[in-house]
Amino acid sequence: MQPVDSICPVVVHEPHAPKGARTVLGGERSRDAGPLPSHTLSSPAASAPAFTSRVLRGLAGAALIAAAPGTLAQAPKAAPAAEVAAPITAPVLNSDLTAPLFYQLLLGEIQIRQGDPGTGFSLILDAAGKQRDPLLYRRAVEVALQARSGDAALTAAQAWVQALPESPEAHRYVLQILLALNRVGESGPVLRAVLERSSAAERNDIINGIPQAYARAADKAQALRVVREALTTTLRQREHAAAAWTTIGRMELAQDQLPQALASAKTAHEADPSSPLPALLALELMERGQTAAEALVRGHLQAAKPSPQGPATVALAYARVLLDLQRNPEARAQLEALTTQRPEMAEPWLLQATLQVQDNALPAASESLQKFMTLARQAGDERSQRGLTQAYLLMAQIAEKQNDYTGANTWLDRIENADEIMAAQMRRASLLARQGQFAQARALLRNQPERRPGDARLKLAAEAQLLRDMKAWQQAYEVYAEASARFPQDTDLIYDQAMMAEKLGQFDGMEQLLRRLIAIKPDHHHAYNALGYSLADRGVRLPEARQLIEKALALAPDDAYILDSLGWVEFRMGNTARALSILQSAYGKRPDAEIAAHLGEVLWVSGQREQALKIWREGLLLASDNETLQATLKRLGVHP
Repeated sequence: MQPVDSICPVVVHEPHAPKGARTVLGGERSRDAGPLPSHTLSSPAASAPAFTSRVLRGLAGAALIAAAPGTLAQAPKAAPAAEVAAPITAPVLNSDLTAPLFYQLLLGEIQIRQGDPGTGFSLILDAAGKQRDPLLYRRAVEVALQARSGDAALTAAQAWVQALPESPEAHRYVLQILLALNRVGESGPVLRAVLERSSAAERNDIINGIPQAYARAADKAQALRVVREALTTTLRQREHAAAAWTTIGRMELAQDQLPQALASAKTAHEADPSSPLPALLALELMERGQTAAEALVRGHLQAAKPSPQGPATVALAYARVLLDLQRNPEARAQLEALTTQRPEMAEPWLLQATLQVQDNALPAASESLQKFMTLARQAGDERSQRGLTQAYLLMAQIAEKQNDYTGANTWLDRIENADEIMAAQMRRASLLARQGQFAQARALLRNQPERRPGDARLKLAAEAQLLRDMKAWQQAYEVYAEASARFPQDTDLIYDQAMMAEKLGQFDGMEQLLRRLIAIKPDHHHAYNALGYSLADRGVRLPEARQLIEKALALAPDDAYILDSLGWVEFRMGNTARALSILQSAYGKRPDAEIAAHLGEVLWVSGQREQALKIWREGLLLASDNETLQATLKRLGVHP
């Protein structure tokens, strides 16, 4: 398994986890949502209740909710005798559920609970067809998804559409499953059907969600073609043209087609200057250096002037962009207007305070921060809580400028988690780095005060993380080297430095670092695995590579990623049958895009090409941007 980076303590971006400690949703990256081959529904790992398929995200009413039979309502208190009237008999509503059908559904659910979802799926889907019941079709889809069988889920959703062709929900399920299976080319007619069956009120919301729905498509150009064709009619409809053209522009922006995206934004703005959608796209284009996009933002602000009741989304976003572009006078004017027109909005006060601190207008900044903190505490949401961290930092900075060091420490003490401080600074540093101001970004992190014993390490780790995010491997390596020199017994830092050495192709240096790590912590199975995999992947010292990986497996026998490494070294040594068995076991333990890359290649070489294609498709469903999987497909010239 390709060595990956260790967990960074600064929780800002998705952390790089060491091999064997990969992250999935809610703390780890979603690796369990991959489908199994068509209709081969196996029992979902004992974690079925926790399983969350990406296909269900964004779909209305994904869960099948049924009232428990026999639930008794609370009995009302008896009325006085004088008030007792003749009993009123409520009409009895008989279900269409016959005894045989009830038995069939009951049997299906029992089969699922007893570990045979394939039989349960067939029984429920058959019942859905007999009843033409959307709840049963939805249940059949969910059973298939929980068993990680994308093809079976698609079969059920398509049967639902065939039985109830006017059901918007059925078409949405088919669309989401097709996209999850990376079958983008088949999605156009389904997307049109979803739009045609939506109400005029909800259609723009659906159109706005299209770029996100297609974001994981492996072939971005194909996705754009499919969506443009599906929106052909909508692009000409006055009430939907702004949303439709903005969606086209966002998909062009995702492919770095900046002039085309700007042209689409202009067309969208011309269709409806009061719509915020083209203006928000224009703001993203401004950040990407398309200066002509600013005219669209100004045009929108003139066409839809902020009012005490109306939304101020674009005006606030415009102020943020101006700040990021260091156009402070213009940002100040926007923020002064917002705080005057909408004084109940919290964020403009915080942004205004940031500028006031920069201008050394400290009393005004303190007043703005007090207003922000009052509003943020009243709101009590997560975004406001993050803003409070930044407010405390600014208040501390004000106190420091006034030589009130005790006051500065008091404000900093309000931040309970040091990671939150670095998270706020990392966000600011990331903005600077994206504008090419690497020196300023690094200085921002370097100059962060060290108030707690672990702050020095946290700062260095945050700086290295920033450099890794920008793919500045050499500089990240140097920062990790500095961190390791200051904290020589910190195994995480040594591991991260080794991973950067691997990125730079410095394999001797990587090996030295990993052997040093093993000397410090002899049971560090990630180090054995990373070194063994690196040797195996390069096809060098294969017997030694196998010994290292077997040592890692002895330390962590249930780690699917170490099993993957063992399968890969066996394949490199020519033991194809053994490699296939090991990799199938690894993939069964943990469906993962990188394991899918290796398993698919062994299947391909073994002549099982249809099965290889199916595994690779599942891998793309799990993580279409996985480097190992993409490199494998490119090397073999395969387009699953």
